[in-house]
Order: sequence, then C-alpha cells, then structure tokens
Amino acid sequence: MYNFDEIIDRRGTNSYKWNVKDGELPMWVADMDFRAAPAILEAIQKRASHGIFGYSHIPPAWNEAICGWWLRRHNFALSPDWLIFCTGVVPAISSVVRKLTTPGENVLIQTPVYNVFFNCILNNGRRVLESPLALTEQGYAMDFIDLEAKLSDPQTTLMLLCNPQNPGGAIWDRETLRRVGELCARHHVLVLSDEIHCDIADPGSAYVPFASVSETCRKNSVTCLAPTKAFNIAGLKSAAVSVPHPVLRHKVWRALNTDEVAEPNAFAIDAAIAAFTKGDSWLDSLCAYVAENKRLLREFVARELPQIKAVPGKATYLCWLDCRALPRSECLAQSLREKAWLYVSDGAQYGKNGTGFLRVNLACPRSLVEDGLERLKKGIQKHVKQHAK
Repeated sequence: MYNFDEIIDRRGTNSYKWNVKDGELPMWVADMDFRAAPAILEAIQKRASHGIFGYSHIPPAWNEAICGWWLRRHNFALSPDWLIFCTGVVPAISSVVRKLTTPGENVLIQTPVYNVFFNCILNNGRRVLESPLALTEQGYAMDFIDLEAKLSDPQTTLMLLCNPQNPGGAIWDRETLRRVGELCARHHVLVLSDEIHCDIADPGSAYVPFASVSETCRKNSVTCLAPTKAFNIAGLKSAAVSVPHPVLRHKVWRALNTDEVAEPNAFAIDAAIAAFTKGDSWLDSLCAYVAENKRLLREFVARELPQIKAVPGKATYLCWLDCRALPRSECLAQSLREKAWLYVSDGAQYGKNGTGFLRVNLACPRSLVEDGLERLKKGIQKHVKQHAK
C-alpha cells in the first residue's frame, strides 16, 4: 500500500542529512528518507493552495488530535488543557531548563543519550550530571544505585529522561518508570521526559508514557511530544509540551512564550492534525518496514561482522553498534567515512560511555540499507587491516 522501497533523490533540497559528497551514503542524523504520509501531504497541499500564509493560531482540533492519538495508540488519556504548542522538542527542553533550574545546578541525564541534551544544558549555564546506563545482553538498563546517589545531590534539580531511549532503542517498562518517578519526587527533582521517538517501535512493542505511570509521575513531570520523528516532518517545526500540573504548566507556558517558540508556522498545525487523525495505517506499515531493516542489520552483523554487536532495542529506527572489540574503535566513524564513504554517527558524542559505538539510521529504503551494510563491512575490514597490531 505504501512504497517505502522508493528511492527519492534528496540532493538539491537543502537536506541537512544529504549535504554530503557525491558517492557518500548518509546514515547518521535521525531523519527518514521516506515521503511523508499521504494524509499529511494532502493537508499541506490544501493549505498551500489557499495562497495566504499569515499568522496562525492553535485551534481546539490540534489538542483533540493529540489526545485522540495518545488514547488510541498509547492507552493514555491526556487532557487537552495540558498541551502547549512549541516549535520543537529541543527548543522546549532548552526553555524548560532555563525556566525551571538556575545556573550552576545539575541536570541529570542517563548516558549514552541524544547528544543535543548536552547542548541544552551547557549552553544555558547548567551542569551536566551523567548517570551511565548499564549495558546488558538484553540492552540498556538503569543503574538505580548510581541514579539515586546523583538525584540525592541537592544541586540536582532536573532529570532529563529519554523515553524511549536514543540511541540504544530501549523501551522503559512501567516499573522502571515508576521507580524513576518515586526517586525524583523523593529528592525534589523535576522530570523532563523527551518522548519524541515514542511512535516508532517494533510491531508488538509499545512505549509507556511517563506521566501515565502514577499520580506522582504525572504531577512532577513535563513531557515533550511531536509528530516529527514518526512522520518525517521535522522541517515543519511542530511539537507539543504536556504539563498536567497547573502551576508547573503556567511556568512552562511563560517559558515558551518568553523564548518566542510557541507560535506555529502556516503548516505546522494542519500537518500535525492530519498525522494524528489519519496516520495510523501509514505508521503501522512504516514500523513493520523499519523492524525488517533492523532485523536485516542484526543478522548481517552476526554473520559477517561477529567482532561487533548490535545492542538489542525495540524502539526508534536507529541501531546502536558496540564496536569496542575492534582496534582504535574510538576513530571508527571517521574511518568508515574516509574508507567506505559511509556516514554514521560517532558514539562518543552521546556521552563518555558511548566511545567505541556507532549509531546507524535505518529509516531508508532497503536497497540503501543493503548498500550501507556492505560499506560497513568493507570499511571495517580496511580499518582493522590498518590498525592491526
């Protein structure tokens, strides 16, 4: 029904991802190479055909679309009153950090984690406090001993939670999130939950919204949501911040408006409404396609590159590769780009414990995945040959 195998040339479109040399294959930034869902394209084309692009307001239909989606897809009844429009999850995170913490305080993150979290903290004069995740045979798990020790520091006032986890793809279960919520409440630490990747999960798997776990979690949290990752519309700058507690919500509302990131462009609202009211079938097909891409990578790595390991993860369209057994693994990403013209993300940018890992974006047609895997194999072979003792 949907042709995810179609190769769409993105060069010449000011694509950030594809701003590479001819012959290079970019599989790095979290941006899909698939055309947006038909319902979204129809909504944008209809809006564009009107021909006037003045200031836009946020209609009740936007709130209702988000609430309907979360109830239908994630079994969580959001209240329309909780929602505030924002131009993006990253602007929202930065605004919340500025408004709800003070300079010099700790913002806790669980590494390895999305690299821009570091920027949102450091650029605002706060301190990054890393609580490393534990890597197991089943994927990443939280180290609650380390987590509580760092939450108990009086200088720690905010925890930036990645749910589901990027880059490892872990889906945090309800009990894990409940423990996080109780610890944060006990130590007077607010939870800012980035849930932008929540809609991309392997068939049969589902994420748990942090605020759905308990009253404690709900009252002591701010959640960032968006259709942008799931529907490949990041360039439309459309996101939402959900804040159940009314006093906290007013503070966040003031923060977003003070920073001037609370007004939509002419297409942001219509695209979001179309995604959240008519995008189910397309998204289900996408998740199945991406899951097959991930299966293909894992089987290829196990068969052709047994010296590296694909970290188990059921969420996102990203794959996290443990390459620490290779010589000079800390420079592998650069080596692959130079030797195989394969552009993947260096794990070191996701935290100290990401060194020696690679993040690979699999949200692309299968032929590009297959091309990328062959480049990965050839590049690693050349890298090992160069650095073998």
